[in-house]
Amino acid sequence: MPFIPHTEDDIRDMLQQIGAGSIEDLFEEIPADLRAPPLSGIPEGLPEMEVTRLMQQRATRDGEPLNFIGAGAYEHHIPAAVWQIATRGEFYSAYTPYQAEASQGTLQLIYEYQTMITRLTGMEVSNASLYDGASALAEAVLMAVRINRRSKSNRILVPGALHPAYRAVTRSIVGNQGIELVELPWDDRLGSIDANGLEAFDGQDITALVIAQPNFFGVLEDVDALTRWAEARGVPVIAVVNPVSLALLKPPGEWGERGADIAVGEGQPLGAPLSGGGPYFGFMTTRREHIRQMPGRIVGRAEDADGRPGFVLTLQAREQHIRRSKATSNICTNQGLVVTAATIHMALLGDAGLTRVAEACWQNTHQLAARLSGEGIRPRFAGDHFHEMVFDFGPDAQARVAQMSRQGVLAGHPLAAEYPDLANCVLACATETKTAGDLDRYVEALA
Repeated sequence: MPFIPHTEDDIRDMLQQIGAGSIEDLFEEIPADLRAPPLSGIPEGLPEMEVTRLMQQRATRDGEPLNFIGAGAYEHHIPAAVWQIATRGEFYSAYTPYQAEASQGTLQLIYEYQTMITRLTGMEVSNASLYDGASALAEAVLMAVRINRRSKSNRILVPGALHPAYRAVTRSIVGNQGIELVELPWDDRLGSIDANGLEAFDGQDITALVIAQPNFFGVLEDVDALTRWAEARGVPVIAVVNPVSLALLKPPGEWGERGADIAVGEGQPLGAPLSGGGPYFGFMTTRREHIRQMPGRIVGRAEDADGRPGFVLTLQAREQHIRRSKATSNICTNQGLVVTAATIHMALLGDAGLTRVAEACWQNTHQLAARLSGEGIRPRFAGDHFHEMVFDFGPDAQARVAQMSRQGVLAGHPLAAEYPDLANCVLACATETKTAGDLDRYVEALA
């Protein structure tokens, strides 16, 4: 957004109006020993042209590598219109719409977003988004505890093959609230939840079951069987899903007999660039019966006394968010601007466009696997995959990845740090942005 600073004349006129001789006079009540000293190491101001050149030089330090890293943040094509519209002043500078009469445009956009995300997940209700996918899972765990009041254990079954950052963030948020996260082992051959490990919890007091689809290894879980196991025992199901994959896969609202109780995930694949790590947004949907326990804001469509349609924040008053222990959340943040981009992105692609993107991702990743098999590099897990796979690079995996990086190819995410048992393995992803030439370059760099 353009920034036009105050001129020296502007500053002089404002100081004159309030009777101050200088800006320093405005702070005369603060003792000198409490004032911060001038910033050191900050150069003098530069003309716009030189600032632009400096920033371009800094940006080129990263180079333009061919990226096959996914691991929770994915490189997708974003139509130019998405951020051209999202950065219009009406959207770019809009604040949380507490005052409905002054925020109809923002409220309508969020309402449209909620409609799209519920249709994508097959659920009934969506909030206006959360901070990110990891904290959305933490919120879902807290919500599940409120839903399942019959359970007294506060034990949540969480797959070991769930994203490590999601597990760490969730543990940080709920760990001091008397909630225990119990990790489920994965099948060493398939890479999905070990069914035998799940049976060990029969007869125990379990508060909720988390199912990732696909999981961190890119493997598809048997979501129907897992959901039915939970349904038979009265255990709520929390789905953690990739929104792009839902263009091909069964949505969580249709898992098992009744569907998941809560569905969350990271919205970054829907129109947000990688951007060095954010900002992104978390989405959350649920069944209508659980709507009162859902954290965050919900936008509804209403009519005034004259029958004219309008949009309002519904079910939760503003004061709900400052009631501390009685609030459904004390940390939820609606990422309105990124949600705006996601809504525009989904509207531009439509059902058919999002399906084509998902199909291209699936095809490219499986084509990469086929080419690597010719080089003796095979997938570590035999289960079905969406657009990521774990490949066994052998005992020199770290050196191979480093060497490929020097050639301008980011081979994937090494798993040694999070999973010592998979120290030889690399998680690689090929989205719709990859061409046949890109796959050839990957194989050449590996060779």
